This record gives sequence, C-alpha cells and structure tokens, in this order.
Amino acid sequence: MTESAAVKNGTDHSELGSYPADSPSSGASGGWGELFSRRYAASASILAGGVALYAMNLYFTAALMPSIVTDIGGERYYAWVATGFLMAAVIASMLVSRLLDRLGAARAYVLGFLVFGAGAVVNALSPSMAALILGRVVQGLGGGLLSGLGYAVIRSALPERLWTRGAGLVSAMWGVGTLVGPSLGGLFAQLGAWRWGYVLLLVAALVLAGLARRVLPGPSGAGRGSGPVPLASLLLLTLAAAAFSVSSTVPSGWPTAVCLLAGLALLIGFVAAERRGVATVLPQRTYRAGSPLKWLYLTVAVLCAGVVAENFIPLFGQQLGGLGPLMAGFLGAATSAGWTAAQLFSVGIESARGRALAIRVAPLVLLAGLLVYGLTQTGHASGPRVLLWAVALFGAGTGIGLAFPHLSVAAMRSSSDPAEGGKAAAAINTTQLIAISVTSALAGTLVSLGGASPVDSARYMAFGIAAVAAVGAIAAARTARGLSR
Repeated sequence: MTESAAVKNGTDHSELGSYPADSPSSGASGGWGELFSRRYAASASILAGGVALYAMNLYFTAALMPSIVTDIGGERYYAWVATGFLMAAVIASMLVSRLLDRLGAARAYVLGFLVFGAGAVVNALSPSMAALILGRVVQGLGGGLLSGLGYAVIRSALPERLWTRGAGLVSAMWGVGTLVGPSLGGLFAQLGAWRWGYVLLLVAALVLAGLARRVLPGPSGAGRGSGPVPLASLLLLTLAAAAFSVSSTVPSGWPTAVCLLAGLALLIGFVAAERRGVATVLPQRTYRAGSPLKWLYLTVAVLCAGVVAENFIPLFGQQLGGLGPLMAGFLGAATSAGWTAAQLFSVGIESARGRALAIRVAPLVLLAGLLVYGLTQTGHASGPRVLLWAVALFGAGTGIGLAFPHLSVAAMRSSSDPAEGGKAAAAINTTQLIAISVTSALAGTLVSLGGASPVDSARYMAFGIAAVAAVGAIAAARTARGLSR
C-alpha cells in the first residue's frame, strides 16, 4: 500500500507510536533468544556486522595512522584520511532508501560490502597517502551504505515483535566498534602489519556479502525507484559539513566565525531546499506542519553529538590525568560502554509510556554526565578524580542508549507503507552521520579555543556539547509526546 492509498483508507499512521506497538499479526513481544534463533540469527548478524564494520573502521584506522605515516609519509594530509571517509559515508547514507528500493535488501547489502572491500584493497596496497585517502573515500561510500541499511532493512528482515531488539543490536554496534576498533588496530600496529589489517576487513566484508546474498530478501517488485536523487540537498549538506570542518583548522577569531556562519547558512539552505524539493534526503512527511518526525531526527542528532566527546577524551586523559595511551583509550570508550549497556536494558521496555519516558530523559542524562565531567576538570588529576570522569562519561552514554532503539522503531512505525517506513529508518543513520560530522568539527573548534590550557579546552568541549544536549531536551519532549499518543 502506498502512502497516498493508506491515507485514503484511513490507515496512515503519521503520528509516532500510533502504529500499534504489538499488532495482532506480530504476536507476543520477541526476546533476544528469538532474535538469535536459527531462523533470524543470520539476518541479525548481517545487520549488526555491516554497522560494526563501519563503526570499528573509524577507530581502527586512527590506531593505525602513526604506523602508516611512518611507512608511506604524508603527515600533512593526516586529517583528510578521516574527513574523506566521513564525507563519503554521509553522501552514501542519503542514497540508501533509493538503492534498497531498486535492488532489494540482498543486492544492496552485497553492493555495500563489495564497495567497502574494494576500499580495503586500495588501502592495503597504498604506496602513498593520496592512494590511502582514495581508498578511505571508497570505504566510506561502502560503509555509509552498510550503516544505513542496518536500520532500513530491520523492517523487512525481522518481524515487528523483534524490531526493538534488532534496532538495539544495530545501535549497540557503534559502541562495540569504539571498543574493538582501537584494540584491533593497535594490535596490527604493534605487529608492524598495518596492511594486513585491511586484508582482515576485506575478508570480513566478503563473508558477510556471501551471507547477505543467501538470507536477505530480494527486490520487492514495487519498482517505484524512490524518485530522483536530491542533488541540491546533497550539495548543500556536503558544503555545510566542509565549512564546519574548516572552522577547526583556521586561526581563532573572525576566520572561525566566518566558517561557522557559512556552515549554519548552508544548513538553513539545506532545510529550505528539502521543504521545497520533490526529491528529499529525509522523508517528505518530516517537513509537514505538525509532523513529529522532525523532532525525532533532531533528538537523534543531539544524542549523537554526545558521542563526539570520545574523540578528545583520550587526549585529555593523558594531558590532565597522566594516563598512558591504553588506559586513556579505555577512558574514551566509557561513553560507548554506557551506550551499549543501557541499550541492553532499554530494549526490554515494552509499554508506550515507558518508551516515551526513556526518550524524554535521555538528553537530560547525557547533559548531567557531560556537566559532571566538565566541572571536575583539573590538571594533575588524582586517581579517584579520573575514576569520577569515567563514571560521568559512562552515565552520559547511558542517556544515548536509553533512547536510541525506541527512536529507530518509532521511525519505522511512522508509516504503514513499508517503503516509507524504511526510508524513515534509513534517515536515522543519515542524521546520525551528519550530526557526528558537524559536531566533530564544532568540538574541534571549541577545543582550539582553550589555547595552551588543556583544562580550558576540556571544559569548553564538554560544556559546548552539554549545551546542545540541553536544547535537545526540548526536541525529546516533543518526540515523546508523539510516541505516547
């Protein structure tokens, strides 16, 4: 049933949560045992594996970079290795729903894994930094598809009673990637075998591609093609992310202000283009008056902003806490550990009121954790104070984990049309990647404002992201209101 047909028949569920949480066809609420049963384990592994490959690769390459630079040079272009990957991933994530509609889940996943694997091959064979950056761009294109498909395919690969568990598993892979990526990358760096690290990624991608081809559904036969590609929106959003990225590299003062204002203007232009355009990145319902989807995506963006602190926590752990690289890395992973742990609890919340409450309090918990971390910053920190930082960051992560599975499922249930529900779910990932890219650049700017004082840099970063979380509390309240109806 198309969206227009659903409206005519009175079955379009435009309000979050109005699509029944436990419809008669879905049976009882499914548990972890059913998700990992013989019937669904392969599908769940593909959904989780694609997102894990993407998330792990962010930190995996970061751990390898010192060894890579020593081997092939190119230190001047160090930052572009991450920037090229992230920008390509953002662009690819916006095309997920269109590829899914045209190719079906199995072929779309195979394409994503093969493109990711091709990038890994280029990386493994790179003779120079330019070649490595090219490989990272290719990997980003494949990774962006995989991370978006992880949310968009839940609806077609799993029964509705397992959507929340599936969304929780997929979201948890971001935390798992943060924990595993640095350790695995560090191991290959320690062995002096960074090229073989990318060979391992290639093997994983090929195994998952073969599994996806066998167990995931093919094309639906609808043949609608999801319309043209939203080129204007893509261009404006890419330029906005680039402007924010440059803001952290130019001298402080008016150059930074110009870059930030340019990025903000381009984001406003993106929203204007989306509202007027026929082809859009986010579902068109997002921009309708009274639509709760805009609040849902804003809540996702705010929660993802909290994850960005992990990029800088290890640095401050070494400078202010006197930690070694390994322990500082574990401190940086505290937020992801909280995120992952909270999701294991949150997916068991079955009542609409409980889900709404989890979403409502999530930004407040994130805000509290960031404030405690920022307020307790000091030089030459003692062991107990560093432990307090870890607890605060873990607590901040629990705020993210409480809400994320329910936001994903709410997006899937926002329409009775499977294609529209899949597009709404895929937009969760697009929003996530955009928020991480933009907030990473802004956090870099805040850190640079601290100048020679690492204490000031840590506080500016923590309080700046906390301010975003405070604004997000309003969006979460609006989202929860729609979910509880």
